[in-house]
Amino acid sequence: MITLKNVTLRRSAKVLLDSASVTLNPGEKVGLVGRNGAGKSSLFALLNGGLHEDAGEYYIPAQWRMGQVAQDMPETDQSATEFVIEGDTVLTDARIEVAAAEASGDGDRMGHAYMALYDAGEHDAASRAQALILGLGFKTTELNNPVNSFSGGWRMRLQLARALMCPSDLLLLDEPTNHLDLDALVWLEAWLKRYEGTMVVISHDREFLDAVTNVTLHIDAAKLVRYGGNYSKFEDMRAEQMELQQNAFAKQQDKIAHLQKFIARFKAKASKAKQAQSRVKALDRMEKIAPLLADADFSFEFKEPANLPNPMLSMQGVSFGYPAPADAPAGTPPTVIVQNVSRSVLAGQRIGILGANGQGKSTLVKTIARDLAALGGEVTEGKGLNIGYFAQQELDVLRPADTPLQHMIDLVKKLTSEGKMAGQATREQDLRSFLGQFNFSGDMVKQAVGSMSGGEKARLVLCMLVWQRPNLLLMDEPTNHLDLATREALSMALNEFEGTVMLVSHDRALLRAVCDEFWMVSRGGVAPFDGDLDDYQRYLLDEAKRLRAEATAAANLAAQAPAAVAVSAPVVAAVPAPQAKAPIASRDQRKDDAQQRKDINEKKRPLKKEQDGVEKTMATLASEKQSLHDKLASTLAPAEIAEAGKRLKTVEDELATLELRWLELTEAMEQLESAVH
Repeated sequence: MITLKNVTLRRSAKVLLDSASVTLNPGEKVGLVGRNGAGKSSLFALLNGGLHEDAGEYYIPAQWRMGQVAQDMPETDQSATEFVIEGDTVLTDARIEVAAAEASGDGDRMGHAYMALYDAGEHDAASRAQALILGLGFKTTELNNPVNSFSGGWRMRLQLARALMCPSDLLLLDEPTNHLDLDALVWLEAWLKRYEGTMVVISHDREFLDAVTNVTLHIDAAKLVRYGGNYSKFEDMRAEQMELQQNAFAKQQDKIAHLQKFIARFKAKASKAKQAQSRVKALDRMEKIAPLLADADFSFEFKEPANLPNPMLSMQGVSFGYPAPADAPAGTPPTVIVQNVSRSVLAGQRIGILGANGQGKSTLVKTIARDLAALGGEVTEGKGLNIGYFAQQELDVLRPADTPLQHMIDLVKKLTSEGKMAGQATREQDLRSFLGQFNFSGDMVKQAVGSMSGGEKARLVLCMLVWQRPNLLLMDEPTNHLDLATREALSMALNEFEGTVMLVSHDRALLRAVCDEFWMVSRGGVAPFDGDLDDYQRYLLDEAKRLRAEATAAANLAAQAPAAVAVSAPVVAAVPAPQAKAPIASRDQRKDDAQQRKDINEKKRPLKKEQDGVEKTMATLASEKQSLHDKLASTLAPAEIAEAGKRLKTVEDELATLELRWLELTEAMEQLESAVH
């Protein structure tokens, strides 16, 4: 178990924990909560050895293995699969030992090394890693892409997969849901529920905490208070505790006032002096109950829209996607993600936009927000439509060197030039007062944005959004950097907003509180989702189960008939079927086409012959590989283990080379085939 006894922890001069004590038992799933700056991340640093206690005793079993998400952005050209596999430290150490044993030539050492490698799961490491990668939202075509080809958010997902890959007794997760879509979040919840070790997680997603934790550890006033139960139970118990404390404080204040009144009245009278003195001593001995000091609430509201067009906008046969890149060859078609959408957005609607990762939720929102042009169809906007758009990357477009006040001044200038500032006060003091409503007070209004936390930046974006007085709010993952108090304030503000809301979010508490209907973006279209969020979660889990089944089946097929699949990929992307050709009336054209096919078949013949030979060799090696696995699972002498392990490595290397060649031959033949289509 993990034990903290009278632990004091400081960061510079600030005391984060003062004589704090708590015990965490093996297998418990702990949610670590507390206001921003209370010391949650510092406690994590104590748990992982990054910080040491300033006083008191801290104990964690020395033999426990620890898994945690690295916070640095990985810069490597390793494939995503190999990067995640390296998160398995036991397997990595076993690989290193095998290399050292082979270099030493010591048969006994090689035998033990190969057995350890087998026990560490070398045979299924790729499939385990790829199951994690796919679960976190990657496509099968991205499994072998270089890590540095992904954006920052996707690299952090790979860091999370790497942490989950690591065999651990203690798993530390600090805001693991920040870079996840709802489908990946649901998958992660299911994975963490099956995790058998001890887990400590920091999160501002109350439904996530409710789903994966059974203990809540609250950092409050530099103390650690343990509550049995998830976050919702913690809130109930905390509210009850606060009410009891407040009642006890009020009663004690009444008693103190009564004693002081008696002392003041009778201390000068000789007949009552003894009783008065007794009450003075009673007052001195009384253990004072502290008044309730609740965390300061944060709230805001959206201004009443100047007008409410109805419908807000109408879409007829609209296609959404991205234009061809500027450096693409002339004639390159745009990338269509969602097409043939015919829907209207009405005044007062609260629409939650659902869909698996990559299906086009953000593309839909960006097009409605005018950040992308529609690729087809017609979008008709209502007269006076004023869109307020909170984008996932909105924090990235804030200017780090500028202050909140400068951002507001520039916003006012922009809106004034667009004729959208009618009736709004624009003096600097007005802007300061408005920023104060979002907890930017005093010197904070002149603090560089680059030095602020993610939550403070998100509040600034919300402040700027509210100032614009929109009637249609488009919100794409607005809660990524918001703490629980600010999320609650956003939920209340959206519920009181008189305009229309379209919301993409992985925060199910926000979706449940705000949305009364859902649109589903899937399979290239948009349709109403007939169900609630619980139905949608079941749908996502069924989809994840189906993908895992496909991955397992493909992995099994790889072992039995390697020619059918690509090396180390659990699912092979299907080759699009060639489009049917229109009938050709001309005899000369048919004759030319037949001659072309004949020429192509001649060119394909040596390629096909080589591929057949490769397939036969691969089948033989696959059979030998299975035999070696069976042999290593039996009882062998060290020398035999070493020999079998060495041969297994050679066979796997040869198979990898042949599988790559098989793919090259297949691609070459497909290119030849495409010439006649």
